[in-house]
Amino acid sequence: MSAINVPWTRLVRYSSSADGPIKYGEPISTANADLGQLAKQGKLQVRQLLGNDPFHLSKSDATETVIHLYGPLEPKDVPIIRCIGLNYKTHILETGRPLPTCPTVFTKPGPAVADHDVPVPIPRIAQEQCDYEGELVIVIGREGKNISEANALDHVLGYTVGNDVSARDWQREAGKAGPVPQWGFSKSFDKYAPLGPSLVRRDQLGEANNLSLRTLVNGQARQDSHTSDLCFGVRKLVAFCSQGQTLQRGSLIMTGTPGGVGLFMKPPMFLKDGDEVSVEIENIGTLRNIMEFET
Repeated sequence: MSAINVPWTRLVRYSSSADGPIKYGEPISTANADLGQLAKQGKLQVRQLLGNDPFHLSKSDATETVIHLYGPLEPKDVPIIRCIGLNYKTHILETGRPLPTCPTVFTKPGPAVADHDVPVPIPRIAQEQCDYEGELVIVIGREGKNISEANALDHVLGYTVGNDVSARDWQREAGKAGPVPQWGFSKSFDKYAPLGPSLVRRDQLGEANNLSLRTLVNGQARQDSHTSDLCFGVRKLVAFCSQGQTLQRGSLIMTGTPGGVGLFMKPPMFLKDGDEVSVEIENIGTLRNIMEFET
């Protein structure tokens, strides 16, 4: 099967004026440049791409300076988000559980998608135990079902950075979650899956199994790991998630989070109103969002 043909290696959504339209472009910068900081400094330039969605773009000769940087995907682009629970060995061990024999999957809906550098609204019912989970995110670019591990990468468009924002009390406490933990409702509030700042084409990172990952809260490192610590890598996840069910183009697989979440700190350290969460993944970029508690 041929590789997915798109005219970019790294994709961003941006605006070039304060009240102008949102466009697509390819950053003119090095792979590990902090695109968000460059954009805030007025130093990020892109080559504009023409089109209305990430899958149907064409090159142009225009070069523009970014005024505001968004996430690479909109909710309309994402039919479903599959999330993998307990997929880093460090995180599994800190929960006291044994290593799994197959991936644990739950879902978030499309409206959970949010941009880089926008506030994440935390509803009143989810403010007691708000937590972060920095994650590598797989973006599916070719529909498929019952995909083999050997062919799994043929269905991957690329990778981005994500934060699986979570309400731990609604996930774990019997009075809210029920007699067994649940991961659906507790992680599916609007904008609980911010993504960005860029989407990197799969051929640039291969299986993405050799990347450092860090999560910081207000500049303080909380998670510091590496995608080599994943129990189930990209090929395994794409193949497993496609067994008996269609992986639609634009759907996401959030690959799980490493150890260091606020829930398991001693004492637990949950997010507060105004906290900034930054998730850094090598060769993809830094995703930043402020938690904004609704009143």
